[in-house]
Amino acid sequence: MRMKEKVLIAGSGIAGLGAALALGGGARDVTILDRDPAPPEGSSEEAFYNWERKGATQLRHSHAFIGRLTTLIRERYPDLMAELLREGTRLFGFEDGLPPPLAHSYVRVQGDEDLKLLFSRRTTLELVMRRYAAKLPGVSFISDAGVRGLIARRDNGRINVEGLKVERNGALEEMRADVVVDASGRNTSFPDWLRDEGVEVHEESSPCGILYYTRHYKLRNGQNEPPRDGAAGGADLGYIKFGVFIADNRHFSVTLATPEIETEMRLAVIKPENFDAICMALPGAARWMNPERAEPVSQVFAMGNLQNVWRHYLKAGEPQALNFFAIGDAAIRTNPLYGRGCSSGVVEAHLLRGSLDASTDPIERAKVYDRELTASIRPYFDSMVSLDLNAIRRAEHERNPNYQAGYRARLAKSFAEDGLMPAQRGDVEVSRALSRVFHMLDEPTAFMKRPAIMARILRVWATSASEKKSRGLYPPKAGPDRAQMLALLNIAA
Repeated sequence: MRMKEKVLIAGSGIAGLGAALALGGGARDVTILDRDPAPPEGSSEEAFYNWERKGATQLRHSHAFIGRLTTLIRERYPDLMAELLREGTRLFGFEDGLPPPLAHSYVRVQGDEDLKLLFSRRTTLELVMRRYAAKLPGVSFISDAGVRGLIARRDNGRINVEGLKVERNGALEEMRADVVVDASGRNTSFPDWLRDEGVEVHEESSPCGILYYTRHYKLRNGQNEPPRDGAAGGADLGYIKFGVFIADNRHFSVTLATPEIETEMRLAVIKPENFDAICMALPGAARWMNPERAEPVSQVFAMGNLQNVWRHYLKAGEPQALNFFAIGDAAIRTNPLYGRGCSSGVVEAHLLRGSLDASTDPIERAKVYDRELTASIRPYFDSMVSLDLNAIRRAEHERNPNYQAGYRARLAKSFAEDGLMPAQRGDVEVSRALSRVFHMLDEPTAFMKRPAIMARILRVWATSASEKKSRGLYPPKAGPDRAQMLALLNIAA
């Protein structure tokens, strides 16, 4: 009788929990090592205010849990979805976000059920996922466990990873496993440990170009969310980006992202009074956090050192370290503003499950995982890198009063602002096609390869600006220009 495969997972964030779900169930013995204390026994409110998670620096920042993740949970773990909804999280479908003119003509089609956001604070999602995973056969958690290194041996020019060195209660012990999974996040030490063993870990890196600031709010008693017929709850003004993120149990958060080059502004944003003043100058945020509607329930959390990173553990298509796999931010990091990190991490965990199930050969497993990871995630990674580089250039132009855009830049801007965005506001089919991209169900350029969708966009682009205005296809102004915002903050331009 073959012994159960033993799996060690370093990290119990969203990616690690996704691996617990994917690999649990009894076929394997799965142990999740958490450097932090166990979660509180109580409610999601206690988790938000009291759960110490130094290993997850972004824990109390805004999160979007998109259709790629919600569909996976709904289809594979319906009991988990039921527990999440009982804890106060909420599903928000494609039809729920349509503006009134489109909502009146909306007709559901197959696939719309996958276009659902899960509104939740990350602490709530992690709490419920962890409690659910801990009940799965073969799954166990060890808290206050610091991973300090690899157990590895060299064989036929490759490294075989055989376990981890773990510190518990001040003592170092060796924990052996058949498979080791790095889900330890963006500050992972595994690449350095592998390099010490002679593995060449190649990293692609590209700047996100922003710093990230988040504050949480709660609707006051008797107050409801604002109607969805006004200014958008997120926009890019060039010198600043903002987004309103709805959460569970009447909570929501606002995130402001300032370009790294906006030194004075990013120093000002961290002050709560400045953060709120900026938000109140942005109609899409102000309608949510008007003091009569909501009250702040947290400090302003800041996050920097944001990079897009893709780590490669294969060299010339051949694995260098066997029985080792990286998932989540330990493998691939992207700009958190796009809200794809958590969903990607859980998807990667299930790609890993498929790779382990496909073969018992460590070399083949590594190749299958790399191939599936590239096919599933790479198109979105490349798109986000491109978007960030464009945003960095735009932020630079915002600071240059003499900047004159070239013809190609003006054409691209016109297509986006006079074609794509108005078409999304005025055409259900275009809105659905773009929503599928947002939810990581279609590749980023999929809508451009559909002649019928492109014809609809081009038709709107060719329509006169006056007609589009009369039809309400242009969004309301997102906020003041840079000079006005600097004046509001009493910052010299």
